[in-house]
Amino acid sequence: MSKNTNTALGLLLGGAIGATLGILFAPDKGVNTRKKLKDDAIATKDKLADSALQLKDQVASTITSQKHSLDSQLETVISDASYKADDVITTLESKLKVLKAKNKKLQK
Repeated sequence: MSKNTNTALGLLLGGAIGATLGILFAPDKGVNTRKKLKDDAIATKDKLADSALQLKDQVASTITSQKHSLDSQLETVISDASYKADDVITTLESKLKVLKAKNKKLQK
């Protein structure tokens, strides 16, 4: 989770706790207090649902971008390995040519 997400969730939770404590200690009728608690609980639930949806979207976006980055890096590594393999094969072929020439001289 990102630092901003943790901060937002902390603020939401702190606000919900503060509102609940404020309502419980306020001098009001029980019916009014219960209604306020219910309204605050619904508002907090909605805010948390929105935050969860935003977090889900952020995670999905990050995963998608990281996947594309990884695919690109993998293609680069494979391409580089292919060029290096060609270089190794070319070097080995030239060495083999030299060895064959030396072997031919030794057989005479």
